Amino acid sequence: MDKQEVYNLLERKNIWHEVTEHRAVYNMAELSEIDIPYPEADAKNLFVRDDKKRNYYLITVKGNKRVDLKEFRKRNHTRPLSFASENDLMDIMGLAPGSVTPLGVLNDRGFKVKVFIDRSFMDTPGLIGVHPNDNTATVWLKTEDMVSLIEEHGNQVELVQI
Repeated sequence: MDKQEVYNLLERKNIWHEVTEHRAVYNMAELSEIDIPYPEADAKNLFVRDDKKRNYYLITVKGNKRVDLKEFRKRNHTRPLSFASENDLMDIMGLAPGSVTPLGVLNDRGFKVKVFIDRSFMDTPGLIGVHPNDNTATVWLKTEDMVSLIEEHGNQVELVQI
Protein backbone atom coordinates (compact mmCIF):
# COMPACT_ATOMS: atom_id res chain seq x y z
CA MET A 1 0.00 0.00 0.00
CA ASP A 2 1.61 3.26 -1.11
CA LYS A 3 0.77 6.84 -0.11
CA GLN A 4 -2.12 7.23 -2.55
CA GLU A 5 -3.58 3.85 -1.58
CA VAL A 6 -3.50 4.94 2.08
CA TYR A 7 -5.38 8.14 1.18
CA ASN A 8 -7.87 6.12 -0.89
CA LEU A 9 -8.46 3.73 2.02
CA LEU A 10 -9.11 6.61 4.43
CA GLU A 11 -11.56 8.15 1.94
CA ARG A 12 -13.30 4.85 1.23
CA LYS A 13 -13.78 4.20 4.95
CA ASN A 14 -14.89 7.80 5.48
CA ILE A 15 -12.19 8.38 8.11
CA TRP A 16 -11.51 12.01 8.98
CA HIS A 17 -7.94 12.99 8.14
CA GLU A 18 -5.79 15.91 7.10
CA VAL A 19 -2.65 15.69 5.00
CA THR A 20 0.46 17.83 5.29
CA GLU A 21 2.71 17.39 2.26
CA HIS A 22 6.37 18.26 2.93
CA ARG A 23 9.90 17.51 1.82
CA ALA A 24 11.21 14.07 2.71
CA VAL A 25 12.11 13.81 6.40
CA TYR A 26 14.15 11.03 7.92
CA ASN A 27 14.01 11.82 11.63
CA MET A 28 12.26 13.95 14.23
CA ALA A 29 14.87 16.72 14.00
CA GLU A 30 14.09 17.20 10.30
CA LEU A 31 10.35 17.12 10.97
CA SER A 32 10.75 19.84 13.62
CA GLU A 33 11.96 22.19 10.86
CA ILE A 34 8.63 21.85 9.03
CA ASP A 35 5.51 23.83 9.85
CA ILE A 36 2.96 21.20 10.84
CA PRO A 37 -0.55 21.87 12.14
CA TYR A 38 -0.50 19.53 15.17
CA PRO A 39 3.07 19.34 16.49
CA GLU A 40 1.86 17.87 19.79
CA ALA A 41 0.49 14.85 17.89
CA ASP A 42 3.48 13.95 15.73
CA ALA A 43 4.59 10.36 16.14
CA LYS A 44 8.00 8.73 16.33
CA ASN A 45 8.12 5.07 15.31
CA LEU A 46 10.62 2.39 16.23
CA PHE A 47 10.63 -0.93 14.37
CA VAL A 48 12.27 -3.52 16.60
CA ARG A 49 12.64 -7.27 16.87
CA ASP A 50 13.46 -9.72 19.61
CA ASP A 51 16.83 -11.44 19.89
CA LYS A 52 15.52 -14.60 18.20
CA LYS A 53 14.13 -12.66 15.20
CA ARG A 54 10.75 -14.27 15.82
CA ASN A 55 8.74 -11.32 17.06
CA TYR A 56 8.57 -7.87 15.52
CA TYR A 57 7.17 -4.79 17.19
CA LEU A 58 6.36 -1.26 16.14
CA ILE A 59 6.59 1.18 19.03
CA THR A 60 4.84 4.51 18.42
CA VAL A 61 5.40 7.42 20.80
CA LYS A 62 5.07 11.19 20.79
CA GLY A 63 7.91 12.79 18.88
CA ASN A 64 9.57 14.27 21.94
CA LYS A 65 9.70 11.02 23.95
CA ARG A 66 12.65 8.69 24.30
CA VAL A 67 12.12 4.94 24.43
CA ASP A 68 14.27 2.85 26.73
CA LEU A 69 14.12 -0.58 25.07
CA LYS A 70 15.22 -2.37 28.26
CA GLU A 71 12.45 -0.73 30.24
CA PHE A 72 9.96 -1.37 27.43
CA ARG A 73 10.98 -5.03 27.42
CA LYS A 74 10.37 -5.36 31.17
CA ARG A 75 6.99 -3.64 31.06
CA ASN A 76 5.74 -5.58 28.05
CA HIS A 77 7.32 -8.97 28.77
CA THR A 78 9.32 -9.38 25.59
CA ARG A 79 12.67 -10.98 24.92
CA PRO A 80 15.66 -8.62 24.51
CA LEU A 81 15.02 -6.08 21.74
CA SER A 82 17.09 -4.42 19.04
CA PHE A 83 16.29 -2.46 15.92
CA ALA A 84 15.12 -4.54 12.98
CA SER A 85 17.14 -4.42 9.79
CA GLU A 86 16.33 -2.38 6.69
CA ASN A 87 15.70 -5.70 4.92
CA ASP A 88 13.16 -6.75 7.56
CA LEU A 89 11.47 -3.37 7.29
CA MET A 90 11.13 -3.72 3.53
CA ASP A 91 10.22 -7.43 3.57
CA ILE A 92 7.57 -7.16 6.30
CA MET A 93 6.07 -3.69 5.90
CA GLY A 94 7.25 -2.61 2.45
CA LEU A 95 8.82 0.53 3.89
CA ALA A 96 12.12 2.30 3.42
CA PRO A 97 14.03 3.75 6.39
CA GLY A 98 12.59 7.15 7.32
CA SER A 99 9.08 6.10 6.32
CA VAL A 100 8.28 3.89 9.32
CA THR A 101 4.65 4.28 10.35
CA PRO A 102 1.86 2.28 11.98
CA LEU A 103 0.10 2.38 8.61
CA GLY A 104 2.95 0.23 7.27
CA VAL A 105 1.45 -2.76 9.03
CA LEU A 106 -1.31 -2.64 6.43
CA ASN A 107 1.38 -4.19 4.17
CA ASP A 108 2.19 -6.91 6.73
CA ARG A 109 0.62 -9.92 5.03
CA GLY A 110 1.93 -12.36 7.65
CA PHE A 111 0.63 -10.30 10.60
CA LYS A 112 4.11 -10.50 12.16
CA VAL A 113 4.16 -7.02 13.69
CA LYS A 114 2.56 -6.20 17.03
CA VAL A 115 1.95 -2.47 17.40
CA PHE A 116 2.44 -0.66 20.70
CA ILE A 117 1.04 2.88 20.76
CA ASP A 118 1.71 5.29 23.58
CA ARG A 119 -1.57 5.77 25.42
CA SER A 120 -0.97 9.54 25.52
CA PHE A 121 -2.14 9.71 21.88
CA MET A 122 -5.64 9.05 23.22
CA ASP A 123 -5.58 12.24 25.31
CA THR A 124 -7.61 15.17 23.97
CA PRO A 125 -7.74 15.90 21.07
CA GLY A 126 -6.90 12.25 20.34
CA LEU A 127 -4.92 12.92 17.16
CA ILE A 128 -1.85 11.23 15.76
CA GLY A 129 0.37 12.30 12.88
CA VAL A 130 2.06 9.52 10.91
CA HIS A 131 3.58 9.02 7.49
CA PRO A 132 1.22 7.53 4.89
CA ASN A 133 3.89 4.88 4.05
CA ASP A 134 6.00 7.65 2.52
CA ASN A 135 8.13 10.25 4.31
CA THR A 136 7.04 13.15 2.07
CA ALA A 137 3.78 13.68 3.95
CA THR A 138 2.18 13.41 7.36
CA VAL A 139 -1.40 12.29 7.67
CA TRP A 140 -3.30 13.39 10.77
CA LEU A 141 -6.11 11.20 12.00
CA LYS A 142 -7.86 10.19 15.17
CA THR A 143 -5.80 7.66 17.08
CA GLU A 144 -8.80 5.42 17.63
CA ASP A 145 -9.43 5.31 13.86
CA MET A 146 -5.83 4.29 13.20
CA VAL A 147 -6.05 1.56 15.86
CA SER A 148 -9.25 0.28 14.25
CA LEU A 149 -7.65 0.17 10.79
CA ILE A 150 -4.71 -1.86 12.09
CA GLU A 151 -6.92 -4.25 14.04
CA GLU A 152 -9.26 -4.70 11.07
CA HIS A 153 -6.21 -5.64 9.02
CA GLY A 154 -5.40 -8.37 11.56
CA ASN A 155 -2.41 -7.04 13.50
CA GLN A 156 -2.43 -6.75 17.27
CA VAL A 157 -2.44 -3.27 18.80
CA GLU A 158 -1.81 -2.43 22.40
CA LEU A 159 -2.16 0.99 23.99
CA VAL A 160 0.56 1.26 26.64
CA GLN A 161 2.18 3.82 28.89
CA ILE A 162 5.61 4.63 27.50
